[in-house]
Amino acid sequence: MQGLIAIGREGLAGDQQADRIHHGGPDMAIHYYPRDHYGYWRDYLGDHALLDGPGALGENVASLGLVETAACIGDRYRLGTALVEISQGRKPCWKIDHRFGHKGMSAEVVRTGRAGWYFRVIEDGAVQAGDALQLLDRPHPEWSVARVFALIVAGGHKDDLGTLRDLAGLAPLSQDWRRRAALLAA
Repeated sequence: MQGLIAIGREGLAGDQQADRIHHGGPDMAIHYYPRDHYGYWRDYLGDHALLDGPGALGENVASLGLVETAACIGDRYRLGTALVEISQGRKPCWKIDHRFGHKGMSAEVVRTGRAGWYFRVIEDGAVQAGDALQLLDRPHPEWSVARVFALIVAGGHKDDLGTLRDLAGLAPLSQDWRRRAALLAA
């Protein structure tokens, strides 16, 4: 999309999700994926046309220099004129394998932690290509997206049930992932 795009509680105007049960909604309003990972996927997949442009992994927003180890649950950013907050990592599914025609790609996302994350929208606004993603607040620096993804999705919970109990009470974490943390800790 080009030009100014409105951002509301459900995400970017004109964006659509095929599966509203598992994608979209207030806790998954905007999907961010680091452009930094595209080189890895080129090495992994070889020359793949989807990696030639933005949105290859379904992301609405991307940038360079901000990856899962450097972003935290609850981080608040100014995106254009909107205020957004990191709510959870992205749990990959079979659709990534299907989209790229490569069985095992979603497993590689889990193995490497190159998953991206979701933002919820705190204040509506608008954005256009080239707008900065400016960090305003980091209330939970101990909960990087990478750490939470490792606990919830990649099996790290097996060695750290106490940490999962703490994670289950982390207010900015999406309701679904808080519930998942509580179940894994039980």
